[in-house]
Amino acid sequence: MGDLFVWLLFFFILIGLIALVVFQLMCLADLEFDYINPYDSAYRINKVVLPEFITQGIFCFLCLVTGHWVMCLLTAPYLYYNVRLYTQRKHLVDVTEIFNLLSWEKKQRLFKLGYLIFLLFIALFLLIWNALEDDEHDF
Repeated sequence: MGDLFVWLLFFFILIGLIALVVFQLMCLADLEFDYINPYDSAYRINKVVLPEFITQGIFCFLCLVTGHWVMCLLTAPYLYYNVRLYTQRKHLVDVTEIFNLLSWEKKQRLFKLGYLIFLLFIALFLLIWNALEDDEHDF
């Protein structure tokens, strides 16, 4: 039963990560359609970048600690990419360059979103698998 709760926790962490990335994409889309100025858009995006990185790091650490090695290996490239962005100081959006890098920033976040949705489907599959497995052992 404990494994079921772990997968449920993983599921909700992934939903939170997807929400953060979608929020960033919405800010970039608002900027692209000129609904918001570059300063406000960069401020909103930069405000959620570190929580996204920290949540993803905690997610990878939880996968490692709970012994879900495959899921940990699947989250490691995303964690490596975030750590590399942070160490190179390229994790924040620059207000003066936001229009020049708009298409790159959108592509980067769309790729992150696709990767997180892939991880979400795996976590959902394993959540259902463990729920059915626990149900079989109850009888």
